[in-house]
Amino acid sequence: MTKTNLGRFFEDYSMGMVLEHAVPRTVGEGERALYHALYPVRHALYSSDEFARACGFKKSPLDDLIAFHIIFGKTVPDVSLNAIANLGYAMGRWHRPVYAGDTLSSTSKVIGLKQNSNGKSGVVYVHTEGKNQNDEAVMDYVRWVMVRKRDLDAAAPETVIPPLPKVIDPSDLVLPQHLCFASYDFKRIGEPHRWGDYNVGEIIDHVDGVTVDDSEHILATRLWQNTSKVHFDVSQRPDARRLVYGGHVISMARALSFNGLANAQMIVGLNAGTHANPCFAGTTIRAYSEVLDMSETKNPSVGALRLRLVAHSGLDGHDVRDENGKYKPEVLLDMDYWALMPR
Repeated sequence: MTKTNLGRFFEDYSMGMVLEHAVPRTVGEGERALYHALYPVRHALYSSDEFARACGFKKSPLDDLIAFHIIFGKTVPDVSLNAIANLGYAMGRWHRPVYAGDTLSSTSKVIGLKQNSNGKSGVVYVHTEGKNQNDEAVMDYVRWVMVRKRDLDAAAPETVIPPLPKVIDPSDLVLPQHLCFASYDFKRIGEPHRWGDYNVGEIIDHVDGVTVDDSEHILATRLWQNTSKVHFDVSQRPDARRLVYGGHVISMARALSFNGLANAQMIVGLNAGTHANPCFAGTTIRAYSEVLDMSETKNPSVGALRLRLVAHSGLDGHDVRDENGKYKPEVLLDMDYWALMPR
């Protein structure tokens, strides 16, 4: 009997299955240093203890996406070790900040299954919750992933596709308990734009681009303890290329969005996300954002901005789909999220 983890295949999942993911991870300031070395991150809340204290925090928390990557990475050995592709996200909410010294763990529940028509793979939907050492929710989200079958003759499960809302209602967003932007120092940011300076339908080109390097995305993927084979083992794909972890694209695009959205300090909701096309080393990632909606919050100093973040390798314009309604090959990521800004 083998003692190594070969990962689950599509036929190994069942509705309602609960997966307790190993291994809990205590995060430190090193996570921030490496994250800021990998991505051109400049949001002040995650860069300065003094700025964070002026906004109501005890010190600067770790970047929202650090929490996402760690909680996601815990799930890989149980959910996507034999994945063909991670397909999308929905219903993601950040419940509380993460600080150096916190210990994070993850649990997932299977909430949907659908075998593909070719009979060789299927889509698994899971709801994942990440908690800290005090058993407090840090974030939760739904994702769906395409997983290989081990036994092509295994019977297909009953198809269950979970109903997923297209957008999180702003009233369901969780604002950090002591967050306050009343004394927000715009001079320290580099951009003067408040929540009310944006308009629904506005498109913001983020100008810069970053070319992905194999060593960088592999380092990032190992940092988050993501063990999915397609990111490391060239024999896993017929084209013998390492697939860049989709989270690497998310973080790169978010970092690029600083130019034009420097005051979109915190991500608190992930409405939807699609990895539209694979990304490989040598690809130059560019990004733009579209303002989809705006909402006041219970906190008079804080506004919520709903943003569509598109990462691409060189789109001509902002039309992401072709004449058949499919994503153009240049589109890497199409993500819809809520961010908090000073009003």
